[in-house]
Amino acid sequence: MAEQTAPPVIREATKADSAVVRDALGVGIAVGLSGFAFGVTSAGSGLSLLQTCALSLLVFTGASQFALVGALAAGGNPFTAAAGAFFLGTRNAFYGLRLSQLLALPRSVRPFAAQWVIDETAAVALAQPTRRAARIGFTVTGLTLYVLWNLTTFLGALGAEAIGDTKAWGLDAAGPAVFLALLAPMLKTATERYTAGLAVVLGLGLLPVLPAGVPVLAAALAAPAVLWLRGRRLAGGPGTAETGAADTGVTEAGAVGTGAAESPASRKEEDR
Repeated sequence: MAEQTAPPVIREATKADSAVVRDALGVGIAVGLSGFAFGVTSAGSGLSLLQTCALSLLVFTGASQFALVGALAAGGNPFTAAAGAFFLGTRNAFYGLRLSQLLALPRSVRPFAAQWVIDETAAVALAQPTRRAARIGFTVTGLTLYVLWNLTTFLGALGAEAIGDTKAWGLDAAGPAVFLALLAPMLKTATERYTAGLAVVLGLGLLPVLPAGVPVLAAALAAPAVLWLRGRRLAGGPGTAETGAADTGVTEAGAVGTGAAESPASRKEEDR
């Protein structure tokens, strides 16, 4: 009598709320501290305390803020600096398209949540297994980072002379380091790793020749490029059909060979 086995029970992946809050707080605190670097850099570029704090309160996207004050500190035109910061910040619009589906927030809340759509909140939210966990991660990361970023911006602008060179403290690298730490575990397939690698090559290669913010947008072209190459390979590029036919031939030959080897044995069983 054949043994009957119960069908496997498929459980949805879950994550404790406390674990989500812990991870979100870690990201918010680590990146929020880099607001010191922005405050010091902004004050050094000639912006007043009020202007520096207004950038963090209203813009609230670190890369764009650094691009703006960096261009101003280098003597760039304010309009050119603002354009570069704008281009760099457009990536948040793509985050918003994905997060709007994932979080499914009420319409009355979306305008306020849009202010927190940045690299870190998107990375934390997208890394969660459920919608509830994604909402918690997004909210805790956004709230922690917004409060701490603005506080450290204010303190950094006030104590610019006392802090000195922010590169010596490593604060300017805190944001990118945390973002890479969040991104690395999400690159699980070869396609995702190839896309990330090509994006890095495009971004770094175009950095010396394009205005600030444009290399980041150009790096986004890595995704359609890798997907196009993958689709072409799966559809059967040059040599693929022959290889597939060869593989099929080997398989069929093996099957025929096996059948020929087993045929005498089968006839013996029939004779018995």
